[in-house]
Amino acid sequence: MGGDAGALLKSIRDGLATDAGENPFVVAVTEGRAPLSAVAALAAEEHLIIPSDRRGFLTLAARADEPAAVDFFAGLASGESLVFPLVAPLAAGAGMEQESLAAYEPRAGCQAYPAYVSWLALNAEPAAAALALVANFAAWGGYCAALAAGLRERYGFGDEACAFLDFFAEPAPELDQKAVAAAQAALDRGDPLSGTHRYARLLHAYETGFWQTLAGIDA
Repeated sequence: MGGDAGALLKSIRDGLATDAGENPFVVAVTEGRAPLSAVAALAAEEHLIIPSDRRGFLTLAARADEPAAVDFFAGLASGESLVFPLVAPLAAGAGMEQESLAAYEPRAGCQAYPAYVSWLALNAEPAAAALALVANFAAWGGYCAALAAGLRERYGFGDEACAFLDFFAEPAPELDQKAVAAAQAALDRGDPLSGTHRYARLLHAYETGFWQTLAGIDA
C-alpha cells in the first residue's frame, strides 16, 4: 500500500519531457510561417474541444470519491467555462468570423485528444486521470505562451486575440497540488493507479497529433 504521488508525477513528466522547439506548429507560428488559416483552425478546434472536455471533467468530478479529486475536476470544468468566450476573439484575429466558426468541420487528428478525455471520463480511476492530465499541462502551457508571443510579434495580434492563449500560459501550481493530493489518497487506500503512465502517454500522443495536424495546414 502507499507510494509517493509526487514522485509518480515527476517520473511521468520526465518520460514525456518536451519543449516548444519540438512542436512544428509552434515553431511555424514563432517564425511567422504558419498561415492564418491554421491559426483559425486552432481556435475552431478548441471551440469544439472545450465543451467536450468540460463535460468530461464534470463526469470525472461526479465519479470521484476523494474531495481533492472532486475539487480538481470541478476546477478544470470551471476553467473551461471561463476560457470558452476567449476562443471567438482568437478566431476573429485570424480572420474567421462567427458564422465560419460555427460551421467549421473538425479534423480527426485534432479531436483525438478530447475523444480520449471522454474515454477517461467513463473508464479511468479519477485520481489516475487527474495525474495523467496534469503531467501534460506544463507542455500545453509552454506551447500557449510561445504561440501568444509569436502571434503578437509576427502577426500583430493584440491582447484580446491572444487572451485564450494567455489564459493557459499562466502557471497553475494549485492544479498539481490537487492532482497529487487526489493520487496520494488513492495510493494510501491501496489503489496502485496502474493505468496512470498509460493514460499520460496516450494523452501526450494525442496532443502531439493535434499540433501535427495544425502544422499540416498550408493554406
